[in-house]
Amino acid sequence: MAGGPYSSLTQPPSSSFSVQCLVTRILLIGLVSSTLAAFTFVLQWRGGGVTDPFTRYPSEAHILHGMGTSTPVNATPSSSRHLSSDCGPLLANSSASPPYSRDWKFQFQSNLKPKIAICTTTSASLDQILPWMFYHKVIGVTMFYLFVEGKAASPEVTSVLDAIPGVKVIYRTKELEQQQATSQIWNEPWMAIFFDKPCSYKLFLKQSLNMEMAVVMARNDGVDWILHLDTDELVHPAGAREYSLRQLLLDIPSNVDIVVFPNYESSVERDDVQDPFSEVSMFKKNSNRLPKDTYTAFFKEATRGNPTYFMTYSNGKSIARMHDHLRPNGAHKWYNDMKTPNDIKFEEAAVLHYTYSKFSDMTTRRDRCECKPTKVDVQRCFMLEFDKAAFIIASTSTVEEMRKWYRDHVVWGDEALNLKLLRNGILTRIYAPMIIIQGLRESGLFKSVIASASNSTLVDTSRNVGKTTNSKVTARKVFEVTDVDAREAVVPPLPPTGVDDNIIHETS
Repeated sequence: MAGGPYSSLTQPPSSSFSVQCLVTRILLIGLVSSTLAAFTFVLQWRGGGVTDPFTRYPSEAHILHGMGTSTPVNATPSSSRHLSSDCGPLLANSSASPPYSRDWKFQFQSNLKPKIAICTTTSASLDQILPWMFYHKVIGVTMFYLFVEGKAASPEVTSVLDAIPGVKVIYRTKELEQQQATSQIWNEPWMAIFFDKPCSYKLFLKQSLNMEMAVVMARNDGVDWILHLDTDELVHPAGAREYSLRQLLLDIPSNVDIVVFPNYESSVERDDVQDPFSEVSMFKKNSNRLPKDTYTAFFKEATRGNPTYFMTYSNGKSIARMHDHLRPNGAHKWYNDMKTPNDIKFEEAAVLHYTYSKFSDMTTRRDRCECKPTKVDVQRCFMLEFDKAAFIIASTSTVEEMRKWYRDHVVWGDEALNLKLLRNGILTRIYAPMIIIQGLRESGLFKSVIASASNSTLVDTSRNVGKTTNSKVTARKVFEVTDVDAREAVVPPLPPTGVDDNIIHETS
């Protein structure tokens, strides 16, 4: 026993002391063994023996959904403790890779059921698209139909997106616009109110047309469920046995066609947020999730002088089971031409909408809209009252004035008020997306994706719909018009419910 790390303990002055030392050594060995076993279990646990590759993150993930307001902000894995306030660029140096991101290509789509697809219309940059996309890969999404324009359509962005398995990039070309002008949606009278209008009306129309095209692509790819989601929105699959959208959908009865995610709205606590997905943890609950007396009692404090309870839309997003004759009913809902869909609403899961979460969103939204900053002209440009007010402020004010307005109407800087609304269930803390995206970033995942695209000389052009001749056939399939008389009115983004003399009105 001499010469070992515990050699001083093996030469006691008496037999009683020897026994005592032996017991101490046994206890130490047992303690070390138990600690190592527990640590190994945490690293390798999948959750009840499930071998789902998308749930390969530490056991902390199993307490993420349903976290209450008592959980401290700094209750994050050790991998995220060294993240700076601006969360670092996508190409920041990385630490050890977490288990669920060791293979960033996620090469197991064919074995996953149900197969889930997201379609989106985006002009965002890679620093927004990549965290958004890989977060949803972690929770079980395998197909992405990206209708790109603006910055998102630049070669620097699309060269990276093209290299990611399960991603199809569709460019907004003149050819695509001509094809969509003959589509079913374009020729239906209920969409007429969105024609020849700029800004949010134009975006809503493009989203609907792109969703129509995505349905055909999803059917060809064997997709089971399809969801339309913006790149400033994240699915929060609370209520499932594990933090997984796949598990959430596996629990849906087979006779259900559509499931609605109520949306929660981001409540930023600073005016200098740069990376909302990694910096924002506070959200305002949808009014549908609140008791009516609570909603009425705290309506004034929850709106803080804004015209409505939510700054933007309140009617959530829907995910649809793939069936024949499925079509979009606006950007928020799905419909079926041949039957009335059986739809239900998730009780705990939600879509987290990071709206106006950066101060720069004020000018970004302003710059992409051709509209005069007058109360008359904004009526033809925007559907929602907050968008109208924000556009006028961003177009007519100095930077200082705009920042003051942003702090007064967007930033939740009153800690006492925040605590009051948190305790009464108006606001809530949700950390799961923040922790997952911080882990992905610190693992070096985004750096690996970009580096892989830079080193690759082979591009799968079949994913570049709109830039290849083969894509014409795929696109044309979307525009076969069916002769169906019964139509459900299109559902636009709806403002939240309002309170007048303590009587709740549902906006329709």
